[in-house]
Amino acid sequence: MWAFMSLLLTGVAQAAIPNAMLRGMHSLPKLSVSERSRTSLNGTALPPITTVYHFDQLIDHNDAGLGTFQQRYWMNWEFYEPGGPIVLMTPGEGNADGYEAYTTNETINGLITQQQNGAAIIIEHRFFGYSNPYNNLTSQSLALLTIQQAIDDLVYFATTANLPMPGGDAVKPGQAPWILIGGSYSGALTSWTMVNKPGIFWAGYASSGVVEAITQHMPQNCSSDVEAVISYLDDMYAVSDTAGIQTLKETFGLGDIVHVVDFAAALQSNLFDWQSLQPDVGPGAIFFEFCDALEVKDGVSAGPQGWGLDNAIYSWGNFWNTTYYNNVCGDENAETCLGTYNTSQPYWTNVTVNNANRSWFWMVCNQVGWYQVGPPECEPAIVSRILQPTYDQRQCVNMFPEAFTCPPQPTTAETNAMYAGWDVDIPRLFFANGLRDPWREATVSAYGLDKPNTTSRPIYEGNGFHCTELMVRNGIVDTTVAAVQEAGLMYMKEWLAEWKPSV
Repeated sequence: MWAFMSLLLTGVAQAAIPNAMLRGMHSLPKLSVSERSRTSLNGTALPPITTVYHFDQLIDHNDAGLGTFQQRYWMNWEFYEPGGPIVLMTPGEGNADGYEAYTTNETINGLITQQQNGAAIIIEHRFFGYSNPYNNLTSQSLALLTIQQAIDDLVYFATTANLPMPGGDAVKPGQAPWILIGGSYSGALTSWTMVNKPGIFWAGYASSGVVEAITQHMPQNCSSDVEAVISYLDDMYAVSDTAGIQTLKETFGLGDIVHVVDFAAALQSNLFDWQSLQPDVGPGAIFFEFCDALEVKDGVSAGPQGWGLDNAIYSWGNFWNTTYYNNVCGDENAETCLGTYNTSQPYWTNVTVNNANRSWFWMVCNQVGWYQVGPPECEPAIVSRILQPTYDQRQCVNMFPEAFTCPPQPTTAETNAMYAGWDVDIPRLFFANGLRDPWREATVSAYGLDKPNTTSRPIYEGNGFHCTELMVRNGIVDTTVAAVQEAGLMYMKEWLAEWKPSV
């Protein structure tokens, strides 16, 4: 297991994103919420939860003289009473529009505020959405997109913001307890912030905070047939069977893809759909369609070993041709859509703001090294061994030629040293993970890590997927997820009972 935190995001295949690393990028699941009228506990009408507020955030926490930028946030205080906690979350690597529901009791954030009479805030991460220190995403501007700057943003907001609610100028840490919540990358950021800046946030809740890239819990018959196809591709690549590889590409409708490594990366798209599953997702989910295409033949489901290579190639290829290609690429040809060697494409050159892929790529290339690659020869593979770190590192140069003259090596050792990684032992930090999370092996619940579950730093697991227990509706359909939610609420109640003002 790697000893550094490598950030893993849930996601689905997105159209016209020509590289595998970022097709796996996706921040927290969004929730639709009815825009009903809300009132405070004393009956006062509240602004809509979609109301956008702005905070004067420092451009550079190491040089206050550079001034400030407008950082967006959203807030709901319908359950607030003086003395209650302030619950803060950033959705992380994406535009924060559409995450307003995380201020309501449809999420664990809102359940905490309801139970503890607190207020909930969603704040947009720097360089994502429209919270940008500069009006572009050039390498020069993105130099200020670092883990430390993101941590300092959260701390500076908590310690200086005057919140737009009654008494909102007197609820800073020390005056009121603050709780930091996050999921996936922002779950890791929660842990990092509490390690790096202890004493600001009284308690934390990290959902699927991720540390290493390993996948599990794919249906066995489905994974068996995926393994068979991937092994077939890798074997042909090992003996330079270019004709056989071309035939396989054409079976998938991907004959136009020039480089075999891009074809291998394209096959990962179906696995990214797996990441987006939740307990309340029905059988119509695109990942289940994919597995059914491979495993159901003449109305009969395959056994644990699948139907075998020939059927897997035909069925997986047919699924791409009839259903999936349009989902991923639309009207674009395969090379334009999935190729990564034409650096003149707008995907690589577009530096306008609100481009989450570019901003996240910057963090990947510089600090966290999140690469989805094939496993060692001794392990079964659902991702082709053709995919190695050099594939993604080359794309860092594609995206940021001004910053990288050669493929970069992210500063992962420094990341781990600064923020404790798997060694985190900060008090009052609750970890929630899912047994069916494809990235469970990247969390503090990883097999072999054996991190103890303590009352000071609890680790709870439900039978959910990635960040499952953040959403109340998932606890309704799965009692194990509900148990994790109830444990989180219990610990928050206990920890908040211990808080005393210091000013």
